[in-house]
Amino acid sequence: MQSQSQMLRKVNGLFLVIISCFLFTSCDSNAVFDTYKSVPDQWHKDSVASFKFKAPDTLKNYNLYVNLRNTNAYKFSNLFLIVDIDYPNGKVVKDTLEYKMAAPNGELLGTGFSDLKENKLWFRGFNQPFKFSEEGEYTVNIQHAMRNNGVVNGVENLQGITDIGFRVEQAQK
Repeated sequence: MQSQSQMLRKVNGLFLVIISCFLFTSCDSNAVFDTYKSVPDQWHKDSVASFKFKAPDTLKNYNLYVNLRNTNAYKFSNLFLIVDIDYPNGKVVKDTLEYKMAAPNGELLGTGFSDLKENKLWFRGFNQPFKFSEEGEYTVNIQHAMRNNGVVNGVENLQGITDIGFRVEQAQK
């Protein structure tokens, strides 16, 4: 039979576990939208990851990010993306963006302890505050635009990208 102090320790331990879980899940209060789409095997050059979301607020500032998860199978030191944001009124803003994906020694950048790395790449809000100028539904489309050096045609199937995501965060003051 357990003593009262042993039972009290177990209850306190359980309480600490529950509180820890709550804190881990609630630490990301700046995220307004954060979604990933899996890449089945390879990212085909014509495959577009689309993300639809409602404008959270037209008065506040936001940071927009492209999130990527990649493995050691990613063999490039950079990444070119075509990202467009479709506004509710039909306006489309399209950008070709380049991101550094590896250090000069070839080590992949990003966070993670295994061969899976997570990269949070700026899309909007880094130079000047981004505000959603219109209420309604926005769509962000992300497509890779990788090329091998000296080759005109793009890389047909990009290896090593496992997930493509998009994130909207409320900007800090």
